[in-house]
Amino acid sequence: MKSFISKENRKLSKLALYYLEDLSYSAFMKALRKKDVKVNGKRVSQDVMLSVGDKVEIFYAPTFNAKFEEIFKDENVLVINKFSGYTSESVFEEISQKYNGAGFIHRLDRNTDGIMVFSLSEKVESELLNGFKQRTFEKFYTAYVVGKMPKKSDVLTAYLLKDKDTATVKIFNNQVKNSVLIKTGYEVLEEKEGYSILSVRLYTGKTHQIRAHLAHVGHPIIGDGKYGDFDTNNKLKEK
Repeated sequence: MKSFISKENRKLSKLALYYLEDLSYSAFMKALRKKDVKVNGKRVSQDVMLSVGDKVEIFYAPTFNAKFEEIFKDENVLVINKFSGYTSESVFEEISQKYNGAGFIHRLDRNTDGIMVFSLSEKVESELLNGFKQRTFEKFYTAYVVGKMPKKSDVLTAYLLKDKDTATVKIFNNQVKNSVLIKTGYEVLEEKEGYSILSVRLYTGKTHQIRAHLAHVGHPIIGDGKYGDFDTNNKLKEK
């Protein structure tokens, strides 16, 4: 049995698959049919809407898949490709079991594929942490977005405000109370009918920055279920 506390108002299935990495959709539906799902201590058999603070308990058989692949290793660093669907914390937990003394340097969002670097010595750990803190490393992402960008390349600026109640962020053109400045650069790699492929550079690294910032300027990432264009996602059957 595993459990989680809902941090937003959303369908049970969406949050269960988000919070529980080893839960497959088929296993979730089977648990519903068997009434092996509890919401605030009461068994449910339907995909109900959750509210912030609801406690969910699910009895199921975990599904185990590879979370990452190693792409480089020496005595100082380990470089991996993290697969989408897994948190950086759970990846590190697995790595630390294999490599004693590994250091956790930086994070990627759960639904982001990409390169992560881990230290394998104390000296390198401090160097890497300082490098990320001082932004001497450049971070680039590839994003598929709705529509055609107004320029071939640009650096977008705005202000980001966290909303702890909904576990989301809001973007503003002008500074508001408790907001922070964000800078997101992009270059158009390819344009196709209805969407563009971008190389995105993070000049600041804030929660959900790329997803929320691109959505704010009218070009959400295709398949994004939190900040995206739901009609487009459904039409393209992307998530």
